[in-house]
Amino acid sequence: MKFSWRVALLWALPLLIIGFFLWQGAFSGSAASMGQNAANTRMTYGRFLDYLGADRVTSVDLYEGGRTAIVEAVDPELDNRVQRWRVDLPGNAPELIGRLREAGINIDAHPPRNDGAIWGVLGNLLFPVLLIGGLFLLFRRSSNVPGGPGQAMNFGKSRARFMMEAKTGIMFDDVAGIEEAKEELQEVVTFLKKPERFTAVGARIPKGVLLIGPPGTGKTLLAKAIAGEAGVPFFSISGSEFVEMFVGVGASRVRDLFKKAKENAPCIIFIDEIDAVGRQRGAGIGGGNDEREQTLNQLLTEMDGFEGNTGIIVIAATNRADVLDSALLRPGRFDRQISVDPPDIKGRLAVLKVHARNKKLAEDISLEAIARRTPGFTGADLANLLNEAAILTARRRKEAVTMLEIDDAVDRVIAGMEGTPLVDSKSKRLIAYHELGHAIIGTLVKDHDPVQKVTLIPRGQAQGLTWFTPNEEQMLISRAQLLARITGALGGRAAEDVIFGDAEVTTGAGNDLQQVTNMARQMVTRFGMSDLGPLSLESQQGEVFLGRDWMTRAEYSDKIASRIDAQVRSIVEHCYEDAKRIVRDNRVVIDRLADLLIDKETLDGDEFRQIVSEYTTLPDKEQMAYQI
Repeated sequence: MKFSWRVALLWALPLLIIGFFLWQGAFSGSAASMGQNAANTRMTYGRFLDYLGADRVTSVDLYEGGRTAIVEAVDPELDNRVQRWRVDLPGNAPELIGRLREAGINIDAHPPRNDGAIWGVLGNLLFPVLLIGGLFLLFRRSSNVPGGPGQAMNFGKSRARFMMEAKTGIMFDDVAGIEEAKEELQEVVTFLKKPERFTAVGARIPKGVLLIGPPGTGKTLLAKAIAGEAGVPFFSISGSEFVEMFVGVGASRVRDLFKKAKENAPCIIFIDEIDAVGRQRGAGIGGGNDEREQTLNQLLTEMDGFEGNTGIIVIAATNRADVLDSALLRPGRFDRQISVDPPDIKGRLAVLKVHARNKKLAEDISLEAIARRTPGFTGADLANLLNEAAILTARRRKEAVTMLEIDDAVDRVIAGMEGTPLVDSKSKRLIAYHELGHAIIGTLVKDHDPVQKVTLIPRGQAQGLTWFTPNEEQMLISRAQLLARITGALGGRAAEDVIFGDAEVTTGAGNDLQQVTNMARQMVTRFGMSDLGPLSLESQQGEVFLGRDWMTRAEYSDKIASRIDAQVRSIVEHCYEDAKRIVRDNRVVIDRLADLLIDKETLDGDEFRQIVSEYTTLPDKEQMAYQI
């Protein structure tokens, strides 16, 4: 622990004060009792009267209001030398003073001292002084701790982190894969740097920018890049830091935040996870949280109230734009709503190049191949992928990351950690046929994504995995592709049924059947891909307590519901019969592949297609994994 002279002085000061008072009391007490302590022996009152009658007493000093006396007398037992004795006098002895005066004895009366009252006052002050000193030290030590006792009176102040020139170390060049969002935000930065370019043509600076997108797409990273590029004062705060248990604290913090921002305008305020404070008002049963709603009301007023805020740009990020209050989203508050979506293949390649700068990659690594294999990955997922590959490389004591580590990292990110391979048993053979059922349909059905890998190595909850990799980015999915995916998902159950019989069908297809049912129902109720016609029969229901209805209302009659169930069943049964037919027609190649897969435990997609092409003609051909 680092020694601090200030802390040592603060601790020593009360001790020095107490020691000073104790020394003063001890000094005065010793001076007052010096005469009393000079008498080493005591004399009884009767003997004192005998000495007084014999004219042996020479002087008497009275103390404590006449209750104690120091007597000087001639002691005949010590060759008539003068000695001093201490005598306790009775309380009522007025005749004693008269006798002493008659005998001509020197009398000196010492007034009583008030030491008891002084020590009583000091004793009463000692504990409060120590308590106040201890509390003072506690508050001083905790004043630099966020939310500590030293800031108990500052709970209404804004907790936003303020940077006069935000040096985040991140610029727009470090953000890749979301070029459209970067272009929108670069205009905001240009407006802050060169406002005259826009004001000359009558343009007005946007008051707010809302970044909307799923987690990991780079919303907070964009805010850091804006802070690094703009070169203006930057306030950053999380939405959850506004609201606390105290009534009115959230609104007070909003006022304090915008007050500081006005003093430093032009500036940027970044509110991360704004849905924590910006949810719809009056949501749920009986209304929402009044404290949160008052905080939102104050935020709405500050952003576009009567006074207005000139030169303050509010940038907010959320992945739950559907729960935000409509008043928060209107122009004048958040003029721009920028969607930050997962990157496409070009964006993923750019993200991989950014995160590969500090990685030692082997020469044979193709970032384009990695980008093609990772559809749906966000920027955070890709950063985690390369980091996992680097960790595996260090664990395996290699000098550079190879494609083997990349492949293992992809499997680990998507499916989980690698488990212990199964021994050669009936279960292992059944799982092999199950995965080959997925793979053979994915290879022979024209509209299905091609097989990337088949493995019997367990990962996560899956005992085996079949990976499919799309050839191109798929924004729209056709009816044929959906039917192909349903057929492929049913391939595992079809292989179990055809090869082992109906009695040996296992629970391994449970997850596949959930995917199948969901896809088939969406084809009927949302995409209009059934005999019911182009109708959207179901809408995405909102959650309770978000301003939605407590009870879900049926959007169709019972008769239509029966027809929906019949259509879903028809689609699934049709695809299941196709899957069983493909498995029966290719039983020979499946048996050969099963023996090879049990022996090697993993088959590459190219090797798999080469073996299948020896027995049949392959059709001309996003990432899915069917797991058991």
